[in-house]
Amino acid sequence: MEIKVIEKRTNPLLKRWEIRFKVSHEGATPSREEVKNKLAAMLNAKKELVIIERMRSEYGKRETYGYAKIYKSERRAREIERAHIIQRNAPKTEVEEKPKEKASKEDVRAKPETKSEEG
Repeated sequence: MEIKVIEKRTNPLLKRWEIRFKVSHEGATPSREEVKNKLAAMLNAKKELVIIERMRSEYGKRETYGYAKIYKSERRAREIERAHIIQRNAPKTEVEEKPKEKASKEDVRAKPETKSEEG
C-alpha cells in the first residue's frame, strides 16, 4: 500500500490540516485504520488526531481517493467533527460477539405453547 498526498492545506480557523490523498493498493481496499496509521506516520502526527472523513474507490481500479483532517488537539476534533465521523474513526474494540444459537426443530416441538381458558 502506497499513499500519495495530493493536496495539503492549513486551516488556521479550525486549527487543523486538511489532506487529500490517493492510496495505491493491491487486492482489497485497505481499512480506515491501516490508512490512518500510515498517514499519521507519514505526516508525523498522532493517530488519535487523524480523522478520515471519506475514502472512495472506483470499480476495477486499485486506487482509493480520500480526504482526512489532522487536528492540533483531540478536544478540538471532538468539538468540530460530527459524531458519526468520530465513531467511524474510533479504534475497533476486540470484543467478539457469540453468534445467537438458533432453536432446533426438536426444541420447538418439545415445548408447545398452549392456552387454556377456564370458563
